[in-house]
Amino acid sequence: MNKQLNTEIPADSEVILGILNNSESILKKLYLAYFPMILQLIINNNGDEEDAKDIYQEAIIVLYNKVKRGDFELSSKLKTFIYSVCRRLWLKRLAQVNRFGGDIKDFEEFLPVEDDVENHEERDMQLNKMEDALKLLGEPCKTIMEDFYMHNRSMQEICERFGYTNADNAKTQKYKCLQRLKKLFFQQK
Repeated sequence: MNKQLNTEIPADSEVILGILNNSESILKKLYLAYFPMILQLIINNNGDEEDAKDIYQEAIIVLYNKVKRGDFELSSKLKTFIYSVCRRLWLKRLAQVNRFGGDIKDFEEFLPVEDDVENHEERDMQLNKMEDALKLLGEPCKTIMEDFYMHNRSMQEICERFGYTNADNAKTQKYKCLQRLKKLFFQQK
């Protein structure tokens, strides 16, 4: 097997498999592969290198989340998908800062990816709300929720960590904490 250079563009299927398998080397290759194209897009449309890095990072997160959810079907080249997401994100950013003059100068084919971008932004908002609700929750609930849902700890581990008499008591406490968390989450504007 030959050792690939970092500047080589990985095959689309290699990127998808790499994301599914949490391959850092594939993510690094992906970051290097298409960034020059996005840099050109952003610089030629009222942006700078920092803007390009931000937009590219967001697009990679959109791709990563779609692949990880398991509902990603590549109906074009990966390059086209990434360009399309970046283009859409940049159009939104320009509109927000009133630097958008009507249309964008394109260098690549692109797809309509509005739904992907909107879903990504909605998930970000929901995650921020959940983070705020967790902060308001207090201890031991906050740690129990994080242990169970984020760190995948078993009820037995949580029971031992918090000194509950058995896993059922820990489960009851987790349920009460979850109810409080839901209440805090839905009270937020």
